[in-house]
Amino acid sequence: MTPEPAPTLKQLLAFYLEAGVDCALGDEPVNRLAELEPVPAAPPREVAPPRATREPPLAAAVPRSEIAITPDAAIASAREAARTAPTLEALRTLLENFDGCALKHTATRLVFADGNPEARVMFVGEAPGRDEDIEGLPFVGRSGKLLDRMIAAIGLDRGKAYIANVIPWRPPGNRTPTPQETQVCLPFIQRQIELVNPDVLVTLGNPSTQALIGTREGIMRTRGKWFDYDTGTRVIRAIATFHPAYLLRSPSYKRMSWQDLRAIAKALGQQGSSSS
Repeated sequence: MTPEPAPTLKQLLAFYLEAGVDCALGDEPVNRLAELEPVPAAPPREVAPPRATREPPLAAAVPRSEIAITPDAAIASAREAARTAPTLEALRTLLENFDGCALKHTATRLVFADGNPEARVMFVGEAPGRDEDIEGLPFVGRSGKLLDRMIAAIGLDRGKAYIANVIPWRPPGNRTPTPQETQVCLPFIQRQIELVNPDVLVTLGNPSTQALIGTREGIMRTRGKWFDYDTGTRVIRAIATFHPAYLLRSPSYKRMSWQDLRAIAKALGQQGSSSS
């Protein structure tokens, strides 16, 4: 068997970029499979005798900026901040100033939303990717172009829909957000849904469906089913379908996605006729 030729540097870089590796974290490569050399034990330290003067409390001795916020405190802070936002613009400003999620410091910019804030249908995905991080808008890469074609098939476009993500900052290398990152960002997307107040909420993919609907089942069981999403002031009809990125990898499921889109169009038509 003839061995395959080694990939060129250009091919390797293209592979890394497709995998989401688009930034360097250090100047030198690190071999994480190599065995670490044992670190010699430090010599015993001499214990100084107790001082007669009273030491200041820890909180007073350490600057406030250096005290790490706990996960529970970050989630509580997010809930309190999101609850006080009276408008979408105020909510965006709160997110831009919120420091309780570490993803903010690794992302290029905040990816808040796109589309019409007064739309009757709202689509929510999981997190931005590389293209979204660059442009500051959700669903603008390959999956975004597919989403545009999907909603166009039922007579919608970005001027008639509102699009957002559960996580408004891109995770490094497009990795999966941690449960803590999701819980910290959840109050903001919940408030965003409440302020948009759509007639139909569409969750794209398993992570956003589980985060917003509260189900633990997979997307194969939840897609195409209607749920009640309670904002606290109104119950919104919600439905789950496949994420466009998943459809790009598994195009055979586009048929099921088309069935979901037809159900969404039917629900919008029914609610539109009942309100007229």
